[in-house]
Amino acid sequence: MSILFGLLSALSWGAGDFTGGMAARKVGAYRSVFYAELIGVALIVPIALFIREPFPALRSILFCLLSGVFGSMGLLLLYHAMSVGLMSVAAPVSALLAAALPVLVGITSDGFPGVLIFLGFGFALLAVWLISQSGDGMKDVFSHLADLKLPLLAGMGFGLYFVFINIATRDGGTVWPMVLSRASGMTLIAAYLLVTRASWKFNFSALPVIALNGILDLGGNFFFILAGQAGRLDVAAVLSSLFPGATVLLAWIALKERLNRSQWVGVVCALIGIVLITM
Repeated sequence: MSILFGLLSALSWGAGDFTGGMAARKVGAYRSVFYAELIGVALIVPIALFIREPFPALRSILFCLLSGVFGSMGLLLLYHAMSVGLMSVAAPVSALLAAALPVLVGITSDGFPGVLIFLGFGFALLAVWLISQSGDGMKDVFSHLADLKLPLLAGMGFGLYFVFINIATRDGGTVWPMVLSRASGMTLIAAYLLVTRASWKFNFSALPVIALNGILDLGGNFFFILAGQAGRLDVAAVLSSLFPGATVLLAWIALKERLNRSQWVGVVCALIGIVLITM
């Protein structure tokens, strides 16, 4: 079940990034993230009240808040890195570190996962890198080493989100942790918009795609939490980090964007990695 939930998380997050990109074109990246999280909170609080899920303990609350802060910091840093550097470098570097950090934590807390699973991690991480490429791949990295600082920090933020939300939900609970992590992340983005005096202008024609982005992002978080509760943190994090594959495939299907050779090899590596992890 952990493997299934991890893959569903990747699909949901990948589709969420696709719709988020569409929303960002209309209202800007930071505002699209803020309003998507706002819509997500508005949708999920009534669900939490309806199902009467117990409110988390103080320790879990703190980890939920930390996860939201680090996750949103990762988003802000990644978007900034993409605006000042190369997207083809920023996306895979941040995704790789986001997966690698939980792997290290998982090995420390749960022990070595086994040779086949560890080999599957390698194929999956390679897939994340290859699928995210849009140009010269390693040539871009070696010629733009200065651009790696922000993507590495963004990846660390995403990785810490994976670790902290897993700790917060290890003893149960899914809905309230998502509410709390979203609330803290939304607060951080609101503070950023206030400090930078950015416009809060909202285009209502973008509301459907922003709402869909918020729902899909909730789905990604929900399935990741379930994956972590059902199995190992490292398995959940690596499989969830395959989300760029879903984004690229949706762009290929819906926007007719062509996949290059590296991206197709990445898709194959992802499939091999999934098979090895399930064995």
